[in-house]
Amino acid sequence: MFNKIALANSVAAVTAAAYIVFYVLWTAMPEAFKFLFNAQFMGADIARLVPKSIAFGDFVGMLIALAVFGWLVGYVWAWFYNYFSKR
Repeated sequence: MFNKIALANSVAAVTAAAYIVFYVLWTAMPEAFKFLFNAQFMGADIARLVPKSIAFGDFVGMLIALAVFGWLVGYVWAWFYNYFSKR
């Protein structure tokens, strides 16, 4: 049985951390960002769709949205796991 809150917190934290790492790569090492970002999509040039700049408010808004969505996914995942493990 999973602790739903703990799993939700961990998924939200990993999601937020990954977003921050990609943002740092995007600003500090654009070629590394491009390689890693495109590698997630089997080499398709998706990085070209990333805007040239992001306002700080937009960065924070996306970080919050991703963390909340990650938390919800983690909670639902744990709920389903616990439900199906009882059957």
